[in-house]
Amino acid sequence: MKLAISLLTSAGTLVGMWVAGNGKAWAWLIGLANQFLWLLFIAAFAAWGLLPLSLALVVIYSRNYVKWRREGAS
Repeated sequence: MKLAISLLTSAGTLVGMWVAGNGKAWAWLIGLANQFLWLLFIAAFAAWGLLPLSLALVVIYSRNYVKWRREGAS
């Protein structure tokens, strides 16, 4: 279970960053969705040290999505 969640969260992060590198605003939505998996990982395995990072990434992904949409990224 731990391995599966770790692989899914890693894959989600990599896909989101790849798509962001292609200039797609919806890449940040992938990142937001992936934070749900990270939160599951954090809670399931008591990895509470990752919680501030995950919460900060929710803010950053949200900000970037709004900013990119305003600037006309596809």
